[in-house]
Amino acid sequence: KMREQPPLLAPVFRSDAQARLLAAVLITGEELSITDLAGRAQLAYATAYGELLRLLDAGILKERKVGRSRLLSANSASPLVKPLREILVVIAGPVALLSEVLGTIKNVERAFIFGSFAARAQGVEGIEPNGIDLMVVGTPDPSAVYAACHLVEPQVGRPINPTILTLAEFSENSGFLSSVRANPTLPVIGSEL
Repeated sequence: KMREQPPLLAPVFRSDAQARLLAAVLITGEELSITDLAGRAQLAYATAYGELLRLLDAGILKERKVGRSRLLSANSASPLVKPLREILVVIAGPVALLSEVLGTIKNVERAFIFGSFAARAQGVEGIEPNGIDLMVVGTPDPSAVYAACHLVEPQVGRPINPTILTLAEFSENSGFLSSVRANPTLPVIGSEL
């Protein structure tokens, strides 16, 4: 079996699956079932189950049984949880945090991260991204979008550069949009493209 390459944005994690599962638990702070965690991390149940057992064995996660369900959450007694959460907020947090703040703004039809940050997160090699390029499609109040980005920037340790386009503008075939569509993206709200 070929060993999975570590995620390029966070080579400190054993695998991309592990990083996504940890992000799903540690960034939100929620208590979630294995099925919910697999769904949030976009992993097969069996893959999520194996990774989550390793994290339970390491003491990073704890579980609570409710009937037949196993609910997992961060183990606040572990000295690893706080530094792992800080790392994950920087590398995986933009999607979760931007989804939360942009979700409160009216007329945001879809939003996604593009550019070098999205490419590294999707496994494309290249230079470390300096900032995060964010596409917001709809007719939101631009000042609300900029305020939301400024709120998230200190948490993820990178500047967030929003581009706001109406649905009609986004439907056009410019060189810029062709390039955006041809390269990796990370969905934040709604469908990507």
